[in-house]
Amino acid sequence: MYEILDIFMQWLVAPIVVTVWFLYNKVNKNEKDIAVIQAQHESRAISHDREMKEMKETIKAIFNKLDSIEQTLRSK
Repeated sequence: MYEILDIFMQWLVAPIVVTVWFLYNKVNKNEKDIAVIQAQHESRAISHDREMKEMKETIKAIFNKLDSIEQTLRSK
């Protein structure tokens, strides 16, 4: 009886446990990798939005300066 149980544990249960353990570790690693990638993406998106806002403000300032130059030239 114990021999059958030993064979059952050795050739069926143990490989299944090892496979489940391997998949569990792989999933945890993938979850961590995904979390890191999401954090990087968020950081880059925030940085990009900030840069775009700065560019818009710079372009507005340039156009305002050009408008003032144009007004000065027209008034002469």
